Amino acid sequence: MRISVFCSANEKINPLFFEKTAQLGHWIGSNGHTLVYGGCDMGLMECVAKAVHEAGGHVVGVVPSILEKGGHASTFIDELVRCETLDERKRLMLQNSDVAVALPGGIGTLDEVFSMASQATLGYHHQQVLVYDMCHFWQPLEALLDHLQGQGLMRGDYHRLISFFHSVEELETHLIHIDADNLS
Repeated sequence: MRISVFCSANEKINPLFFEKTAQLGHWIGSNGHTLVYGGCDMGLMECVAKAVHEAGGHVVGVVPSILEKGGHASTFIDELVRCETLDERKRLMLQNSDVAVALPGGIGTLDEVFSMASQATLGYHHQQVLVYDMCHFWQPLEALLDHLQGQGLMRGDYHRLISFFHSVEELETHLIHIDADNLS
C-alpha cells in the first residue's frame, strides 16, 4: 500500500510527536508499505522517512524545487518526484497513494487535509484522510468539524472524508482493513 503522510517540517515541537511518528514509520516500513511524503529533511517529515527507510520500506519524496534548491530534500528518499509548486505536490501525492495520514502539522498540513477532503466531496477521488490525533493534537480540529457539521454547513457526514484515530494501534488496524479491501 502507498501511504501519503502529511506532517510538520518543524523541529521545535513536542518530542512525543517524534517518538510516535517514528513508531508509525517503522510500522509502514516493516509491513512492506511505501511512504509518499513531501520529501523535506526536517521535523516529522524527516522522522517518518528515516523510520520507514530503516525498517526496509520504500520512500517516495515529492519535492518542490524550492526545497531542493534550499538543500532540504531528505537523504532517505528512494524515489524522488520533482515538482514546482505545493499544489502540484498535493496532486502528485494524491496520484501516487492509496490513502493519506495526517500527523501533527501547521498550515501546510491543514491545507493538504482540507484540499484532499474537498476534492473527495466533489468526487475527484474516494480516498479518506486518516488523522492521527497523537497527544490530542487534533482535538480542536475535530471539535470544529463537529461544530460545522452540527450547524449544517457540511454536506453529508464529514467522517466519510476525515476520520480521527487516537492511537497508533487504531490507525494501523484501519490501514490493515484498507489494504485488505484494496487487495480484494
